[in-house]
Amino acid sequence: MEKRIERIIQVVAGVALATGCLMVLKPFLAALLSAAILCFSTWPLYSVIERRLRGRRTLAALAMTLLMVVVLVLPLALIAGSYVDDVPQLAERLRDALAEGLPMPPGWVASIPLVGDSLDAGWREIAGSKAALAEVLKRIALPARAVLVQAGIIVGEGVLQFTLIAFIGFFFYRDGAALARALRNGLERVAGNVAGRLLEIVGGTINGVMIGIVGTGLAQGLAAVIGFFIAGVPGALMLGFLTAFLSILPAGPPLVWIGATIWLLFQDQPGWAVFMALWGFFIVSGIDNVVKPLLISRGSSLPFVLVLLGVLGGILAFGFVGIFLGPVLLAVGFRFVRRWAAPRNDEVAAEKK
Repeated sequence: MEKRIERIIQVVAGVALATGCLMVLKPFLAALLSAAILCFSTWPLYSVIERRLRGRRTLAALAMTLLMVVVLVLPLALIAGSYVDDVPQLAERLRDALAEGLPMPPGWVASIPLVGDSLDAGWREIAGSKAALAEVLKRIALPARAVLVQAGIIVGEGVLQFTLIAFIGFFFYRDGAALARALRNGLERVAGNVAGRLLEIVGGTINGVMIGIVGTGLAQGLAAVIGFFIAGVPGALMLGFLTAFLSILPAGPPLVWIGATIWLLFQDQPGWAVFMALWGFFIVSGIDNVVKPLLISRGSSLPFVLVLLGVLGGILAFGFVGIFLGPVLLAVGFRFVRRWAAPRNDEVAAEKK
């Protein structure tokens, strides 16, 4: 009886201690998880730098941290600054363009199935009356302003979050080998011989999501920024970020570069509009059609609905870092559920998919 009471006290004390630690770390939980994921997915590069520096782990960790700042924090800070400068300018240009009146709808609008006639009639009514146009703008102004303000807050928080992630990442890089050994030992005590396979599933899933989804989005965003800069489209950094964010949707990036193409046409720049259309179709969307399947083949695929829910839910739960943290967490959970639910004979086949 005394041993049982002693065991109960130990369990209660352990749970209380773990709960206290989680409460302390709760504000930094998203940054800790994000830093762990980024460090794990970029560990091969860190290993190369460490070998080049002859095993000096601190210098290698510092080099990777500076690289993280240059690749993640600095571009996001530039995007935040561009957002503050470009959004008012874009709103002013849109206001000036609409002040001249909305143009009549093109002929293909009426040919849209089901909604073409009503859309064409509504468009003509608004285009023919400045009062109707002003009423429509008044109805959408407040929601649009709220969305823009919230987006600016999310991007600003992202700069602070990635700065904290880079700081935490230094220690994960420097002490990563010891942390990995401790994690494996702890899992072996809990899960026994299954611990190694569990770590393989987690590692493969993280690499698959980071390379196939995040890597593709960053590549499309960078390609879009280059095209926007060449064509002289205002707000290139902000539009490139929007392209990267919309890359989770099958037809997301075309919404941005087609919009830029139409804007160039309205600015009487048909040559640059043609360039933007060709650049968007062959370069930006070509990354999604060619590069993305190659990247995903190196990791593990994830159903589209989980990617979408992971990004949107991740943003709501963790802020800006939820863009990649949400899909990673859902992907790991999806792999574990599929492995647990698969019949014994199909378990190996399920893990290979």
